[in-house]
Amino acid sequence: MAHPILHRLKIEPTPFIDDNRATFVWRGRTPPLLVGDFTGWDENHPITMKKVGASIWIYQHEFLPDAYVEYSFVHGEESILDPFNPRQSPNGIGGYNNYFSMPEYQASKLYKKKRKISHGMVKHYDLPTDYLIPGKKRTIHLYQPPVREPVPLVVVWDGQDYLKRVRLHHIMDSLLAKGRIHAVALAFVDNAGQDLRTMEYACSDATLAFLTMKVIPIAQRELNLIDVNTNPGAFGVLGASMGGLMALFTGMRLPRIFGRVLSQSGAFSFGDFDMVVYDLIQRGDVRPIQIWLDAGVYDLTGLLKTNRRMHALLKKKGYPVIYHEYHAGHNYPAWRDDIWRGFKALYGAENLRK
Repeated sequence: MAHPILHRLKIEPTPFIDDNRATFVWRGRTPPLLVGDFTGWDENHPITMKKVGASIWIYQHEFLPDAYVEYSFVHGEESILDPFNPRQSPNGIGGYNNYFSMPEYQASKLYKKKRKISHGMVKHYDLPTDYLIPGKKRTIHLYQPPVREPVPLVVVWDGQDYLKRVRLHHIMDSLLAKGRIHAVALAFVDNAGQDLRTMEYACSDATLAFLTMKVIPIAQRELNLIDVNTNPGAFGVLGASMGGLMALFTGMRLPRIFGRVLSQSGAFSFGDFDMVVYDLIQRGDVRPIQIWLDAGVYDLTGLLKTNRRMHALLKKKGYPVIYHEYHAGHNYPAWRDDIWRGFKALYGAENLRK
């Protein structure tokens, strides 16, 4: 008699969802290892699957009822997609992860382009780097919202990902049409690529020099922006992971320009090594900035802990900070689903400056 799992494999994708329990399945003589959001993507501590039948292996795990989860099988140094799960998402390093969601998960629809609302315009520019950052040129993408009045600017680190994967410009259009936020312009700044991105975003003053000397001047020339000299701190800055670290560093170093910080899953520490942004907060005066932090309950190993620690430190020092934890991991779909909350907090009708 065939194993019941074989019947389910014919009619539904894996992992099988039963209430809050997910069952991962592998068929073969020997199973690969399993890693994912729920393991912190820690390949030193992968999950070994359990044999339940002839060439049938499973692993069961309970998740929060509205969780969004990404995972992959691993054999040696090779990542293997789940052959029984057609749902795939780019992993940001040239490959794909499988994903699934629990029954109460609801993906944000704000990123989808709507037909019956006004849309902003995005234009692309290649700027000379003048040896401040890697490469001779760097691409930025400027978004002008569909309004006539001058607006604040929000700089977006990892610009190509927030533009193409998050579709942040469509989220801004949707939020504006719904009356949830005041209009803002966006400057999407592409990163240097995976090999150089960490160096560029590890609290680099050279990156800030490129921002102030190259990005802001062209944004002021091409977009209809408010005067930050007469409205100090009105500009904002956004990033995720190392970009989230760089966003907070930007606000700490240039608070008179970037008074609003949106940091998603900020990589504020490497193991036990704290980045310099901690020293700026602990030893310096409180800067006039407002901060949004978010992180996933299934985030990378240690990263949720460091975000909770950063939130506690900022609160202790007297910074106006809002912290939110979402039920997902370290990936752009999770950041896409949550970012509207950050913009509503800092640029909405109700924000930190009450």
